[in-house]
Amino acid sequence: MTIGTEHEFSINDPQFNVCPVSDQILRTVCGRYESEILFGDVKLGKELQKTVLEIIPRRPADELEHLETQLTSGIRKFYHIFSGRYHLLGLGMHPTARLHEIPVWDHDEGEYYEAYDRLFNIRQHGWLNIQALQINLSYSGERELVSTYNKVRTLLPYLVAVTASSPLVEGELTGTCDTRLVCYRDNQKEIPLICNHVVPSPIRSVKDYQAVQDGIFSALHDRGADILCEEWVNSGGLIIRFSRRCLEIKALDEQESIHSDMAVCAFVRALLRCRSLPVETGQDALLGLLEEAIRDGTAAFRPELERLYTAAWRHATEDERLYLPVIRERILRGSLAELIRDRFRRDHAISPILAEMAECLKTNRPYSSGKTPFSGPCHDQH
Repeated sequence: MTIGTEHEFSINDPQFNVCPVSDQILRTVCGRYESEILFGDVKLGKELQKTVLEIIPRRPADELEHLETQLTSGIRKFYHIFSGRYHLLGLGMHPTARLHEIPVWDHDEGEYYEAYDRLFNIRQHGWLNIQALQINLSYSGERELVSTYNKVRTLLPYLVAVTASSPLVEGELTGTCDTRLVCYRDNQKEIPLICNHVVPSPIRSVKDYQAVQDGIFSALHDRGADILCEEWVNSGGLIIRFSRRCLEIKALDEQESIHSDMAVCAFVRALLRCRSLPVETGQDALLGLLEEAIRDGTAAFRPELERLYTAAWRHATEDERLYLPVIRERILRGSLAELIRDRFRRDHAISPILAEMAECLKTNRPYSSGKTPFSGPCHDQH
């Protein structure tokens, strides 16, 4: 299964104030305002908010090491050009940014943003302050597509728990580990079917998925927003991109380093090789688990996550086992959100946290509680 990723990082000044300069960065590199440009081994792209850059590997890959190499090369090149001026920062939301500091991209595609703003009001954190790790999984035909879709939907609450990294908004703890997802699922509440509770219902065929898509398009048409009737408008935690022949996981917070992002990819892909998964499959049960994951991160269901990790390790390739220990540490010691929350409560200071998170991205070093990383399957440590 070929895998690709998309990464969203905030642009910061040396004091970690957000900088609305994505257009200036892209113009500096290529000489004009462009939405997406080639940048060595990666593509640099704009997002809705001018405070964020998207970085995408130039090519999907079978091996995660190949993806990691492309992405870290792109980040090194960014710092070679912009070192001392800007810092890139992961996490699911910028922890201190305020809405008045975040302007919208204003060079092209304005008609789409105007439609979104008319329907949903994009001047909110759910639009202007969210950063996702998106994982794209290839499929070969309808049978594999349906099977993978149904497996991934059952994994979403657990993946949200492991990847939660947004406990702070506007400098304050919110009381939830994944505030990005709280904001994200409400940002189009006027047409609930678009986000559809994040965890989609199971499908038996492509026609089932297309029926939901048709419902979204019908609601948009009734509101005079036909311009948005494209496959990407679906904002569920898992969508199908027929034009790319891939499944796109959209529910995940961006992590602090590319290595940690690759660990999430390894966890997903290894679990998909399991014939059966030790998880809930009922929609109501999954939605209940999602609420726990959003609120509490990995603390919500650590034993279940340990069982999943053991299954993943058993089915992982040698390449994937290079990354899985990051997931094991997050399961047993807490998601990034839990670690950030606990440190903020202890130190009452946010700047050192942001500085260290930025350094993690720059050097491709996973953030840790400071203890020796785990390796191997969970049961080996009991």
